[in-house]
Amino acid sequence: MKKTFSFSHPKKKRPRVVEAIKYEVKKYIKRERNKTLPEDVDFWDFDCRYGADELTCGMIHVSEINKVISEADVEGLDTFFLEVLVKPSVRTKKPKEEKEAENFLD
Repeated sequence: MKKTFSFSHPKKKRPRVVEAIKYEVKKYIKRERNKTLPEDVDFWDFDCRYGADELTCGMIHVSEINKVISEADVEGLDTFFLEVLVKPSVRTKKPKEEKEAENFLD
């Protein structure tokens, strides 16, 4: 999904448009995650980019999408660009040293 979202709508107020944008992105991610996984793949991962326009966007994590949409609303932006691309990914195990350090801290 590559899209420039607009906060202006002739019949809807801005808070409802923000909710609609978040819902549309959430629906897209859910639809992509429900697709059948290829062999040797553990899960669907997402490459996400966000910015005021396509030229000035930077990488974000998929969990930050709602936060950046809310920030764009608070900043008063009229439009913003969001790109969410799905990719297959494999889970990696943490090295044994990191696990021991985490157990020590607990």
